[in-house]
Amino acid sequence: MHYGMIAGNGRFPLLALETAKREGHNVVVVAIENEATPELERFAHAMHWINIGQLGKLIDILKRERVSEVMMTGQVKHVSLFSGVTPDWKLLKLLTSLKEKNTASLIGGIQRALRDEGIELVDSTRLLKPLLADEGVLTRRKPTQEEEADIRYGRRLASLLASADIGQSVAISEKACVAAEAMEGTDAMLRRAASLTNGKPLRLVKASGGREHLLFDVPVAGVATIHTMIETRTTVMAVDAGRTLLLDKNELLRQADEAGIAIVGYPPLKEGR
Repeated sequence: MHYGMIAGNGRFPLLALETAKREGHNVVVVAIENEATPELERFAHAMHWINIGQLGKLIDILKRERVSEVMMTGQVKHVSLFSGVTPDWKLLKLLTSLKEKNTASLIGGIQRALRDEGIELVDSTRLLKPLLADEGVLTRRKPTQEEEADIRYGRRLASLLASADIGQSVAISEKACVAAEAMEGTDAMLRRAASLTNGKPLRLVKASGGREHLLFDVPVAGVATIHTMIETRTTVMAVDAGRTLLLDKNELLRQADEAGIAIVGYPPLKEGR
């Protein structure tokens, strides 16, 4: 199969490409400058670099490479969308047509622009389905009653946050929301929460919001997340089953077990409820 991939930062693009190569798929990578790693070139059928404002160049590359299906993998730092971006005429036209400038509106506009050119944006997790979180307790330790109470409270808040396209995670302690994620990302949010709780344990709750698709902005946790949880005394991570990628899943769970961290997958809430 011949795919296109728009690659941001993190392990997500690399793992997807490694899987594609093992399964015999050819993947044309369009890498975002200052986000993606050059290491992707080892597994790509072809690799091109663009800056975040070059929508026209993206479309030209995909058409020249005869790509009809493209997936978005990895993250682009949210602050990058609001600083230092010089849009080309195609992106500028799209931006002026949007009623809102949030991520969902922007990606929705890009999806329509690609479709107009005969290119379909497809499920970003297509190559990594085994890494999606299963439902139930995934670690040796299950949450305590106190942790479960914090999780129940946090899941509703995290789902509302994700549905509003603000962030995907909250840090909870003693049934109080200590911090909510915005543009800074999960690790920075946990460190901020830890600075406010005077050593009290935290619970990390991640949510996917009410979207039915997995085209973009899929919640992700990796080994680095476990390291930050240990650093910030975060004892449990609750995620949406089937909608959250656990990168390097076996190693992530091994390190969570070693640290006594509980990880649980729950059925996703609909639109914050």
